[in-house]
Amino acid sequence: MDVLQLLVSGLANGCVYGLVAMGFVLIYKATEAVNFAQGDFMMLGAFICLGLTNPQFMGLPFWVSVPVAIAIMGVFGYALDLVVLRRMSGQSQIAVIILTIALGFVLRFVAGLIWGHEPISLASPIAGKDIRLGGVVLGMDEIMVIGVTLAMTIALYFYFNRTKLGVAMQASSQNQLAAYYMGIPVKRIQSLIWALAGMVAAVAGILFASKGSIDPSIGLLGIKSFAAAVIGGFGSLPGALLGGVIVGLIEPFASRYIAAGYAQIMPYLLLFVILIFRPHGILAQVHQKKV
Repeated sequence: MDVLQLLVSGLANGCVYGLVAMGFVLIYKATEAVNFAQGDFMMLGAFICLGLTNPQFMGLPFWVSVPVAIAIMGVFGYALDLVVLRRMSGQSQIAVIILTIALGFVLRFVAGLIWGHEPISLASPIAGKDIRLGGVVLGMDEIMVIGVTLAMTIALYFYFNRTKLGVAMQASSQNQLAAYYMGIPVKRIQSLIWALAGMVAAVAGILFASKGSIDPSIGLLGIKSFAAAVIGGFGSLPGALLGGVIVGLIEPFASRYIAAGYAQIMPYLLLFVILIFRPHGILAQVHQKKV
């Protein structure tokens, strides 16, 4: 029973890591840039939902606040690419990476300025509720995290493989010049991918906030999610989810069966091993670009 309890808890955390990791992969596939502010997108989405929901702020119903917060993060991601990142066109990828790192610091500062640095709880209708199956206690929040992540993964798969816009996004990520010559508005597509990454991060943030209190420092979970993306295979959406689940499972089992102090280092130790023996990740997607 103890193992099953750890398994569910690890899966729930791993799903959050996987969703943030998907944001990394989406942006990398489209622009070949790494958005190190992706974890801070998650944090901002959680705080926006909290601000809309909690009575001391706006007091909207939870199920109204969730789609509004996701939409706001979509607009934020689109505007960020439109106003800021397009101006970086022609600059080195290092410059873009440094920009996103600086953006992360700014977002954490702004969140602290508005909501403070003390942990705050999201007024979620499922918080504190659980289901008992024999000797196992399953939190409704953990079940929702796992269920929503599975639903989003399936939705993203069908979106990228069954819709015109999704196929256009894939074509743009494979070869921007060829996509442009085929009439695909590459710049607009990139902005839409930043919007999609912002929306996915918002979902991850809301799910994370539903499990407990949040503060601006949760944006730093993006570093762990980046490790998950690399472990799973940087460039693979299923790999991002797989890497997130692996990282999420390693932590509780390492804390329980090795020592609590090793839980935080184990994901990075696994990353170290993966980079040595399988540098492209578990579900590597290595291909040559067509020219």
